[in-house]
Amino acid sequence: MAAGSGGWTPADPAGDRHFLDLDPDRPFVLERGGALPAVRVAYETWGTLAPDGGNAVLVEHALTGDSHVTGPAGPGHPTAGWWPDLIGPGSPLDSDRLFVVCANVLGGCQGTTGPSSTAPDGRPWGSRFPEVTIADQVAVEAALADALGIARWTAVLGGSMGGMRALEWAVGRPERVERLFSIAACAVASADQIGTQTTQQAAIRSDPAWAGGDYPRSGVRADAPVTGLGIARRIAHLTYRSGVELDARFGTVVQDDGRFAVASYLAHHAAKLAARFDAGSYVVLTEAMNSWDVGRGRGGVEAALARVTARSVVAGVDSDRLYPPAQQQRLADGLGVPLHLISSPYGHDGFLLETGEVGALVRRLLRA
Repeated sequence: MAAGSGGWTPADPAGDRHFLDLDPDRPFVLERGGALPAVRVAYETWGTLAPDGGNAVLVEHALTGDSHVTGPAGPGHPTAGWWPDLIGPGSPLDSDRLFVVCANVLGGCQGTTGPSSTAPDGRPWGSRFPEVTIADQVAVEAALADALGIARWTAVLGGSMGGMRALEWAVGRPERVERLFSIAACAVASADQIGTQTTQQAAIRSDPAWAGGDYPRSGVRADAPVTGLGIARRIAHLTYRSGVELDARFGTVVQDDGRFAVASYLAHHAAKLAARFDAGSYVVLTEAMNSWDVGRGRGGVEAALARVTARSVVAGVDSDRLYPPAQQQRLADGLGVPLHLISSPYGHDGFLLETGEVGALVRRLLRA
């Protein structure tokens, strides 16, 4: 990992990543205006693509995820896979039958073009990196699918920010999505979510090391806004877990070092993220989530959802306070399917942790 930025750099081992450079003769035009002259996509795959390309599944990662859905930590991969029980021989996404793809998102920091990537002038993009939207991210994934020879996905699956991209695929390119699985996501960002995420951005921008977004992407760790990123992660993590779980695990216990146990827990997660993620990407990606509205330019949410032709499963977590079940109910109603509500004490993170129930829903969808 780069010393100044927590993201992956070309100097690091590639690990299990593959890379695709989009056509350099065609700048990538963005929804909100402007263009990127070049885009590189980092992705991972499992299984073998059928000759007709008809067994491909796309998995969409969440905000601080990446293409490493499953597999151990190791060179190039600071953490183990984030949805490890879903992919593999005999798993819900059976790699003996399916060809599974996961790409790092546009604006990210794990191999796909983002603020820490090198611009044409040889310097990091930094503050010059343009605003990107969920639709832009899906457009990059569509270019990747074209390059891989995948005309239609057997299924597109994702949770949280990944669920937004899965929905964008099914709404914006219905002819290319046979099945849709969205969990712990929404059709449009709420004021509560925007407020939470802009507060996280403010924490990052208030760090003197932020330097307007143009902090060094190499050098010592102190050169990067790791303090601000750590505070942002603390705020976010409180929305990822439920109050019931935190009370049960930590209560008001004070450790020997004088810290509340829950504060120590949050500090641990803050340090982990700062070691593997770029603060600039965090700002860009949370802003993409803030601007998310599947109905923008499509006559509203319900009109947009009416475009979907995919067989769909919509799921939520009953204790999710970041993306509460009412948001998934709106999706389910708009798609004309029942809402599957997973009972979990883990809040929003239940979509990552309750892999047994998630896997059962995935198997059911793939059998349909």
